[in-house]
Amino acid sequence: MCALHVIFDNPVIPSNTGNAIRLAAVTGAVLHLVEPLGFTMEEKHLRRAGLDYHDLADVVVHPDLDACFEALPESRIFAFTTHTTAHYHDVAYRDGDALLFGTEPTGLPHEHPHHPRVTQRVRIPMLPARRSMNLANSASIAVYEAWRQLGFAGGV
Repeated sequence: MCALHVIFDNPVIPSNTGNAIRLAAVTGAVLHLVEPLGFTMEEKHLRRAGLDYHDLADVVVHPDLDACFEALPESRIFAFTTHTTAHYHDVAYRDGDALLFGTEPTGLPHEHPHHPRVTQRVRIPMLPARRSMNLANSASIAVYEAWRQLGFAGGV
């Protein structure tokens, strides 16, 4: 089973979180949602995007980022941001690593990638003059790279 953590800091688009719930269900990653959320967990768009995977996913809601980090005391935290030159695929991922993503559409607040718990800031390469990728797509790219490096543990 995948021993990764995906953190969405203040997500606001329910369908992105629904897709991340599916991602967690099919990879075994734990999805951490940091409040405030821009939707309720019962929102129809969230439920529809997650289809019937809600019961198969491990989803934890935290009141703030510090509480989330406290729940992951041994995890290395990788903050995904466009404000760095380091690439996500150059990281040697380990079991228990956490992948931190910011809110749509603004990304992580300036202070979060500089939080003392953040191990490294990384980016997903894109063509110039593009603001960002979709949140759920970004999380999928990162989780599958980390899981690939871990040998797709538990996958078939």
